[in-house]
Amino acid sequence: MGSKIARLKPRPLNMDCFFNHKVILFLILALTLLCKSNALSSSSSSTKHTNNWAVLVCTSRFWFNYRHMANTLSLYRTVKRLGIPDERIILMLADDMACNARNKYPAQVFNNENHRLNLYGDNVEVDYRGYEVTVENFLRVLTGRHETAVPRSKRLLSDEGSHILLYMTGHGGDEFLKFQDSEELQSHDLADAVKQMKEKRRFKELLIMVDTCQASTLFLQLHSPGVLAIGSSMKGENSYSHHLDSDVGVSVVDRFTFYTLAFFERLDMYNNASLSSLFSSYNPSMLMSTAYYRTDLYQRPLEGVPITNFFGSVMETVHTDSAYRHSSAKTKMPLDQALSQGERRTLTIVQNQISDLNTKEERSTLKCKWSTLLDKGEIIEDFDTLVNYGLVLMLPLVLVSTWLSREGVK
Repeated sequence: MGSKIARLKPRPLNMDCFFNHKVILFLILALTLLCKSNALSSSSSSTKHTNNWAVLVCTSRFWFNYRHMANTLSLYRTVKRLGIPDERIILMLADDMACNARNKYPAQVFNNENHRLNLYGDNVEVDYRGYEVTVENFLRVLTGRHETAVPRSKRLLSDEGSHILLYMTGHGGDEFLKFQDSEELQSHDLADAVKQMKEKRRFKELLIMVDTCQASTLFLQLHSPGVLAIGSSMKGENSYSHHLDSDVGVSVVDRFTFYTLAFFERLDMYNNASLSSLFSSYNPSMLMSTAYYRTDLYQRPLEGVPITNFFGSVMETVHTDSAYRHSSAKTKMPLDQALSQGERRTLTIVQNQISDLNTKEERSTLKCKWSTLLDKGEIIEDFDTLVNYGLVLMLPLVLVSTWLSREGVK
């Protein structure tokens, strides 16, 4: 007795259906990441400039590098004079020239042979000194990745509304800057730190100023928006000292920093000079090198950016004429004194009603504005959470697409 065995023929795999589901998942992921990047960039561009910070770094030690410490202390004095307080300045000095045994003027540092200005006075607060000035500590300051024992005074506590001035001076070369004559900061190290700062919303705009040989090469790897950079020399060029102090026995200031200080000595914190005027003030014949500045990552024209946006304080000025309105010499009889008693009572009732209506309208308007701000804040703050939930929700979609592909096989 013969028996027939029925064989099921497998259906061919529906590659179109499988491919379509994969394409849909890929598009969802791409759109999610695009929305996140757009939200970050829009929130950074719309953030208000609220505070200024300065990170000033001398990377050289040994007595013959006296001028590098004088460079840094000179910028320190300038930004303090223009309004940045000490609590928003991170000062890093790799050596203490003031207490060096070769110093003819103990506890004093000068940037000019006339010795009129002691840069190392009573109001100098050094945050990182001597062997504390390392590449590791410098990168930790920028990125905020400190150990728990580091005090707040040694931290760069900036936020997404901060403008940061980063000034560095020392010996350098093609895409590197020497620290302590024993280690180097590479251009990609600086670029990576700036990228982390931008992702962590540690600045709104960043100005990097470097006085060293071949300074422009340190900026080659930068790709983060909102960054402006200026260096004392181009690739293949040296940066030179300005003059020698015969009493001290060494050069006391570099040319690039000397002419930068000469520009700032003509300004105060209320001056409206622009960054363009600073950059155009450098004369290659006086510097004996070509000052280089990179602006392709910076969104604003330099002519409209005040110099105090990075080198000075942030002061919010409110223009009002109320002080002059009450000082008028003319005196007029109040309206309620010129009216009769009945008219005065009617006027008071109407004024009270108008005042109540205005108060209610102001409260409702403020309530609407406040709720709108809260909604926007919640959208920005919870956007990362929303993206994460979106990625989690993609898991069921993957399972569904896998199930559909299996159904196509049956």
